[in-house]
Amino acid sequence: MGEIVNHNGDVRNLLVYQLALKISVITEIFVERFLSRGSRTVDQMQQAARSCKQNIVEGSQAASTSKETEIKLTNVARASLGELEEDYMDYLLFHNMSLWGKDHPRIFRLRTFIKTSDFKENYRTLCLKLPAEEFCNLAITLIKQTQYLLDRLIASQEKRFLEEGGIRESMTRARLKYRNNQRDRNDQNNRRDWNDRNNRRDWNNQSN
Repeated sequence: MGEIVNHNGDVRNLLVYQLALKISVITEIFVERFLSRGSRTVDQMQQAARSCKQNIVEGSQAASTSKETEIKLTNVARASLGELEEDYMDYLLFHNMSLWGKDHPRIFRLRTFIKTSDFKENYRTLCLKLPAEEFCNLAITLIKQTQYLLDRLIASQEKRFLEEGGIRESMTRARLKYRNNQRDRNDQNNRRDWNDRNNRRDWNNQSN
């Protein structure tokens, strides 16, 4: 069975999952702090953030039996992030706040800070204090980094699928290997029987 079903490692060790988890956590904080209860946007943002994280996990689990499903679910995770990014951008737009472009002086500092242990350990506390504009730009920066990693993950999954195929191809390879092994065993047994018969014949001739 191990020749047919491939198991990924623990997806929770991947940076892409860890970033998706942070995005899910800070989105819960964001909707609690800045959106009105009962707003449709609350549910939309929560579901989009959760969908990204959950589909990364489900895609990894599905990879053991279906690489096609793995790729599909990872793409769903990527699409969910795009929806969430749009919600954060809309909030900035509707509240006359600035979206920091890639050349904005604070973006470089923000990207650098995100990589530090201080951020990893204290990002929840930080998000409880940030004003809305900084919060949204932090979330968007995390989303863009996660999108980049998901793009790389999808490319890797597609490459592996092209090289190895899906479970049907794995089953075909396993069957062929089994048949070849059986044929080799039969050939070895036939050669052994033939040698035994020849040895007995030679011994009988020598005895006579």
